[in-house]
Amino acid sequence: MSAKLISGKEIALKKKNEIAKEVEALKQAGVTPGLAVILVGNNPASRSYVTSKEKTCKELGMHSLLIELPETITEQELLNKIDELNHDDKIHGILVQLPVPDHINETSIIEAIYPDKDVDGFHPINVGRMMTGQDAFLPCTPYGVMIMLKETGIEIEGKHVVVVGRSNIVGKPQGQLFLNENATVTYCHSRTVDIKSITKQADILVAAVGKPYFITEDFVKPGAVVIDVGINRNSEGKLCGDVDFENVKEKAGYITPVPGGVGPMTITMLMFNTLKSAKKVLQKLQSTGQIR
Repeated sequence: MSAKLISGKEIALKKKNEIAKEVEALKQAGVTPGLAVILVGNNPASRSYVTSKEKTCKELGMHSLLIELPETITEQELLNKIDELNHDDKIHGILVQLPVPDHINETSIIEAIYPDKDVDGFHPINVGRMMTGQDAFLPCTPYGVMIMLKETGIEIEGKHVVVVGRSNIVGKPQGQLFLNENATVTYCHSRTVDIKSITKQADILVAAVGKPYFITEDFVKPGAVVIDVGINRNSEGKLCGDVDFENVKEKAGYITPVPGGVGPMTITMLMFNTLKSAKKVLQKLQSTGQIR
């Protein structure tokens, strides 16, 4: 029996339609949600991501600002640009496309963005708020995964979730979001001993390891939900995930494809976070009587 497909493409489209309506309502009230994206250098993958973010912004009626900076820019010059955007009332979300060149400290850049404009959800204050179950900007990819599961009607509470990968961008926050929803969470990583014995216990298995076809069918419990966060190129240069999709889909209950799975949700949740930031600004303006 083949697994049911969880289409991030379809769920993202539904969410984008909801966001577009809210953006329109916000504009009528006097606030246009604005996202600034900073691209340093000319990494082709980064440029592709940035272009699709800009395109989605425009589709949803948001204000989009793309700032392209040379690879030779100093860290201080980049920090100055971020500070400028922190104080720009038209900008509600700031995103620096990672990775940045080696001579720039990534942590300093992330921490320079005001937490209230950190729509990537990477600032330590947002991470801390997420850890303690407070209102926060949640990292877009893990947040997108949670929305996909909820929209599909998959039960999370009480389930055993195994996250393979422990990056700060996906793995760690992914586990925390499941914990916040009362799941039991296990992390596996490159030092895990006998990884298959652990992944086979998972009701929900999340692959975020960055290795093509790493998760084969012998990692998976029959009927499990398999979420593939990986975006890789195989030996033929084709886009593929961390999961051996063709074989695993015969064993799993639900599975996400690559492409068309988690990917479309990431940009959608970025737009959602930017909208959320703009809504907070509108509430503040209304409460102080600057907008009626």
